[in-house]
Amino acid sequence: MISEQEKIPQEFWQGIAEFNEQQFYKCHDTLEALWLEAGEPERTFYQGILQIAVGLYHAGNENWRGAVMLLGEGIRKLGYYQPNYWGINVDKLLTESSELLKHLQISGPDKIADFVRDASNNKYPKILTIKD
Repeated sequence: MISEQEKIPQEFWQGIAEFNEQQFYKCHDTLEALWLEAGEPERTFYQGILQIAVGLYHAGNENWRGAVMLLGEGIRKLGYYQPNYWGINVDKLLTESSELLKHLQISGPDKIADFVRDASNNKYPKILTIKD
C-alpha cells in the first residue's frame, strides 16, 4: 500500500523550495505543470499555493492590484486545507499570507514601491512542514 507521503510528487517539493527561496516565478512554473494534470483535491491545493506565489511575484514587481487579487484568491482556496495538508503547515502559510495581504491593503497602491524597497523581505511567507 502506498502511503500519503509517497503519493506526493517530487516536483511539489521542488516548488515549495523555490517558493521559500523567493523564486516565485519558478515556483509557479513548477507547480503549474502539476496543477494542469491533477485531480481534486490536489488541483485546488496546487492552485492556492500558485496564486500566493504569483501574488508575491506581483508584489515584488510593484503590481499592487495583481498582488492583492492573487493573494486573496490563494488564501481563499487554501482555507479548505487547514490546519495541514500533505505535511504542509497550511495554517501558518495562511496566517503569514493574510498578514501580508492586510499590510498591502492598508498601505494601498501608492506604497507598493516602499514595500519592495524595504527588501529585508522577511515579510514574505514561508511554506513550512508540520515538523518545522
